[in-house]
Amino acid sequence: MFKKINIHTLSLCCTLILFFSSTSRLKAQGFLKAEGTKIVNEKGENVLLRGIGLGGWMLQEGYMLKVNKEGQQYRIKERLEELVGQRKTQEFYEAWLANHTRKVDIDSMKAWGFNSVRLPMHYNLYTLPIEKESVKGQNTWLEKGFAMTDALLAWCKANKMYLILDLHAAPGGQGNDLNISDRDPSKPSLWDSPENQQKTIALWKKLADRYANEPWIGGYDILNEPNWGFEDPKNDKNGTKEKVNAPLKKLMTEITKAIRAVDQKHMVIIEGNGWGNNYNGILPQWDDNMVLSYHKYWNYNTQESIAHMLKARKEFNIPVWLGETGENSNVWFTEAIRLLETNNIGWAWWPLKKIGSNNPMEIKSNANYNQVVNYLNQGGDKPKEADAHQGLMELAAAARLENTILHRDVIDAMIRQPFSVQTKPFKKHDVGQHTLIHAVDYDLGRNGIAYFDTDTADYHVSTGKGTPGNRGRVYRNDGVDIFKDGDQFYVGHIEAGEWLQYTVNVLKKGTYTIKLKIAAAESTGQVSILVNGQVVSKAQAIPTTGGEQNFQFLEVKGIVFNQGKQTLKILADIGGFNFSQIQLVKE
Repeated sequence: MFKKINIHTLSLCCTLILFFSSTSRLKAQGFLKAEGTKIVNEKGENVLLRGIGLGGWMLQEGYMLKVNKEGQQYRIKERLEELVGQRKTQEFYEAWLANHTRKVDIDSMKAWGFNSVRLPMHYNLYTLPIEKESVKGQNTWLEKGFAMTDALLAWCKANKMYLILDLHAAPGGQGNDLNISDRDPSKPSLWDSPENQQKTIALWKKLADRYANEPWIGGYDILNEPNWGFEDPKNDKNGTKEKVNAPLKKLMTEITKAIRAVDQKHMVIIEGNGWGNNYNGILPQWDDNMVLSYHKYWNYNTQESIAHMLKARKEFNIPVWLGETGENSNVWFTEAIRLLETNNIGWAWWPLKKIGSNNPMEIKSNANYNQVVNYLNQGGDKPKEADAHQGLMELAAAARLENTILHRDVIDAMIRQPFSVQTKPFKKHDVGQHTLIHAVDYDLGRNGIAYFDTDTADYHVSTGKGTPGNRGRVYRNDGVDIFKDGDQFYVGHIEAGEWLQYTVNVLKKGTYTIKLKIAAAESTGQVSILVNGQVVSKAQAIPTTGGEQNFQFLEVKGIVFNQGKQTLKILADIGGFNFSQIQLVKE
């Protein structure tokens, strides 16, 4: 179903979708700054940041690689060394860093309609851990991280996109959610070690000094998602209930002071405790060019859901930026972005690419790497060294943009759909003598307009229970439940009232037989067919096919199509069946 796309094809796609958003293009260059409750450029024009974070590049979180056991990067690396040795593990990581993010990725983001990039930095690419410094308190600087940042900045500048530096993994680790900051709990944390704090401050001063005169650096996100219980570490280990947050404010104040010693121009972006949401004791701000960042996942996209940030913005006269969000369905993405932009809040999605479909690019796994993942997660038979190494190198190659699966539906949901009720064809469907349409290739657009599904997104933070949205989590990221059986994708978990719309181009007026390829364990379902909004076949009974994956054709004859563009809608009057294909045969 998926086809590998080359760079020339992707460039064409990028050109075609430039129209998605003209408003995201920055009208003026110059340093961004906080002016009252707005982020503005040097002309004083409001700038609404639309960006994506490069999660998984400098810092791999286990889930991005399908490693759900001991998912800190340092542990993944140690365990890979046990499989393939230190040299081959290093070879994999070098290839990963070289392939994951390149100029073509930033060029593509610009073409799609984004205007900013958030770089999640791992400190160990810039400086040694305190345990490896030959002199206590010394800071040995490593060229690798700075060179990577310089290259990324050059790509952003070429596209007139702002780059926001984000310290995602601070020396020692800033939280008890270990994977996020690659924290080793056997060593002193950021909060337990004055040496780690001083190294963090020194790193920010070094970065600020290097980029002080770079206007396409949008700002310094000085500490990602601190989650630490200062007052009650036993019962509140992630700091969600902290009332004072004194150590966090002290460190952020000291980082700001070090930055201002060498850089007076760039915005300083602060995040609260409890994964960037607990600001008790931290405000008011201590700098006149500061932005308040928060993170939002898996809750409702209502005005009430952001009321606390709007209140803080007004009370402290400070801009608000949603520095990280995502990991949900397209429905949630569209809802969230419409809510944010209506309230003049810029955003950075998470992440650009990983193994998984709810991001613009999906990194494809491979059979040998799957064996590695199974071993790391479950134990059992150890993969052969040669197979494990091959799987790792194939995965590193798969991270290159031209080898990923491009999810146009995700990009469309983020850039076009928040403020458009129009649908667009997902694929071109020219109807001739005998035409095949895959069920999963329904139109692009919002739920209720291009399709309708009753369970569309994950709101478990608001509901307190699982709401899976897309249950299959393959091929597309809408609310539609898409599954894979062998090489076949199909729509499943179909409930009463759900429907899919397809824009078709009929080459010649005539009467057609429509064949729906369906599977049903029980003969309880019913389906109707609509053309241009009019029912042409009502409540056809779905026969039992002998199993949920045993697909057979249900034929409906005598459907008249005019020549030209039409809409074809398949409506489940009663659910309980799976659906994989539409065939249109001219009678």
